[in-house]
Amino acid sequence: MKLLVCNAGSTSLKFKLFEMPKEQVLAEGKVERVGTDRAIYHFSKPSGFRIFRENLSIPTYTEGIQLFLDELLSKEHGELSTLGELERVGFKTVLSKGHYGIHELTPEVLQGMEDYMVVAPAHNRPYLEAIRQFQKLTPDAMLVGAFETAFHQTIPMERKIYGIPYEWYEKYGIERLGYHGASHSYVAETLADLYGSTGKAISCHLGGSGSLCAIDDGKSVDTSFGISLQVGIIQSNRCGDIDPFIVPFLQKEGMSLDDVLDGLTRHGGLLGISGVSNDLRDVEEAAHAGNERAQLAIDIFCNGIVRYIGSYYAELGGLDHLVFTAGIGEHGASIREKVCGQLEHMGILLDPEKNRNCPGGNALISRDESPVKIHVIPANEELGVARKTYGYQRA
Repeated sequence: MKLLVCNAGSTSLKFKLFEMPKEQVLAEGKVERVGTDRAIYHFSKPSGFRIFRENLSIPTYTEGIQLFLDELLSKEHGELSTLGELERVGFKTVLSKGHYGIHELTPEVLQGMEDYMVVAPAHNRPYLEAIRQFQKLTPDAMLVGAFETAFHQTIPMERKIYGIPYEWYEKYGIERLGYHGASHSYVAETLADLYGSTGKAISCHLGGSGSLCAIDDGKSVDTSFGISLQVGIIQSNRCGDIDPFIVPFLQKEGMSLDDVLDGLTRHGGLLGISGVSNDLRDVEEAAHAGNERAQLAIDIFCNGIVRYIGSYYAELGGLDHLVFTAGIGEHGASIREKVCGQLEHMGILLDPEKNRNCPGGNALISRDESPVKIHVIPANEELGVARKTYGYQRA
């Protein structure tokens, strides 16, 4: 079966064409800076064939999708004779009201995404545009959404329900939903493949967006995201955990609700604290040059990770594996060192040389005598979505 996975970000599109169930990648592509006339396009195949184009006009996701599909259909290096060969298209969807697992993207599910637009506007809007374009271009393919909340449906109720009037949960569905499910579930699958079981594990997905997940015997039992992606550790632009009464306080000080929310979601996090950048690499460079606010941003970022690892260690009743994944998790050796250095009393013993010389791919970076194994596992969310899309069965 030829199966395409689409991963839509706020300004980007990623694609991977798989041959399933062999899990063979036939081609992949990426469009960056969607919505501009400075878009960048990448296309590649396992054979080594590459295309790189820049300064393209890609005003909407529609043009980006068409660009990649045209490449797949090209006679020179395409992998499809017709779009009818695509049997399924899987999407790394985020949130749909009342639909929290793996679902065919029916009108009801799409309406649920519309209903939760206020919770995940930066994610649901581009996905809805991409899905509707695929509905037009591939009418015979089954479209499946692997919602980011799916992996977290096993979290027990005492960790899902907020301290709010219970009627709000019953009437509005306000609960801890969790995200990055494709990434955390891939970590669980990888640990199970390597060791036969995940045991007690903590997955740290650290990138522009970051979350942690406690995993027990392959199941999510807690996570740092809530009903939205605005909580947990600080992120590139998002504030992370705050006192909710900051919002009405600032409103009484004369700020509008829109301005407060803009500050918390777009101008907070690493950017807001450092005043330098929302990119950790820039913040670290500034910190090395003596910028105290940049160093403070790094310290707050790492301390939040340590805090969540400590609480999940307590909930799990111990720990077998600590995993770092995603952009910062995979490439941020100094962040891994700073975090693990505060956790040695919990049996988390990092090998500095292994940490600094991570070869790429799955890597074990703990000392031989460490009671807890420390891993770097590269994120492969598209493969996780492909597996779930392939395995989906209509009711």
